[in-house]
Amino acid sequence: MTISRRDFLKLVGGAAGMAALRPFSRVLPLPEFPAGERLGRLTATLDLISAPRVDYPATGRLYPDAVVPWLREVVAQTIDTQVINQRWVETPDGYLYAPYVQPVRNLPNQPLTELPNGQGFWAEVTVPYVDFVTENAEPASPWLKNARDVGLPTRLYYSQIMWVDAIKTSEVTGGIVYRVNERYGSYGDILWAEGAAFRPLTPADVAPIHPEVDPAQKRIVASLTSQTLSCYEGATEVYFCRMSSGQKIDANGNPTDTWSTPLGDGHRTWRKTISIHMAGGTVGGGWDTPGVAWSTFFSGSGVAVHSTFWHNNYGTARSHGCLNVSPEDAQWIFRWTTPEVPLEPGDITVGMPGGTQVDVKERTF
Repeated sequence: MTISRRDFLKLVGGAAGMAALRPFSRVLPLPEFPAGERLGRLTATLDLISAPRVDYPATGRLYPDAVVPWLREVVAQTIDTQVINQRWVETPDGYLYAPYVQPVRNLPNQPLTELPNGQGFWAEVTVPYVDFVTENAEPASPWLKNARDVGLPTRLYYSQIMWVDAIKTSEVTGGIVYRVNERYGSYGDILWAEGAAFRPLTPADVAPIHPEVDPAQKRIVASLTSQTLSCYEGATEVYFCRMSSGQKIDANGNPTDTWSTPLGDGHRTWRKTISIHMAGGTVGGGWDTPGVAWSTFFSGSGVAVHSTFWHNNYGTARSHGCLNVSPEDAQWIFRWTTPEVPLEPGDITVGMPGGTQVDVKERTF
């Protein structure tokens, strides 16, 4: 049995009917996303522009979580020369500034009907977004409390990875729903979401890359000036990507001369986790982000190379200190660096001298 979101709400009779259902039967069916091999999800309010130029007229306005067909990416013909990222996304209705459009796909899955071997599993969101409901009556994490207070939808987004530990069949839609939570860093929130949104991870997702290479020959070099990251085996660069490092700001967001990403040669990877809840900072300048995937920690108590789903502004410093990279880049780096991490438990911490060396430089030229 399949049912649309609109029919679902009619069937349960609105808010009162929803409240009467058990949590897993309040899960909304997946929305109908636009057709297209590649899509874009807006992470901010953006004007559609008639050409990839800031001085051309707007043809419309779209809001966060709008999903559009992604036809191609182009470079602006004219833009503020102080802006590093000059990429635009072409859609059927105009152009959108790429740093605030997350590249996504819509790849629903055939849900599992029971836990493999009776145990939980890691699963990646493979649709633009999926709504969830909480099992706990009151949200525990700050981001969920804020969403409730300001009336924002509660969603997980493409490329986030969560832990699934229960499977149910909705009493209303007949669809398979998963109980998802965070295995590491959790505040204790228990979520229920449409099972078709999640792809179970396999051993291939964490299989080491170039394990035959002497670990001592592997080294990451991050350049804060150029906002790029390179992976070396000896003197040979084997991987390159853009990144978004920490900015030159203090804990309260005030400008400073010091990078919030710690400079220095000889950092070492000391913890790696498939997914973790990241939070920190001060009131007014803090952050609280669930399901951060492919995190490779290398300095202090929380500085890591990790996947990012909340922006597409690589090449520009904008993080709180970590090195933001795309989900694909984060997974490659996770698999290539040491220590190696198996699916179970999906997290490992090592003592000194640690794993792969990470050099963070002001500049590399």
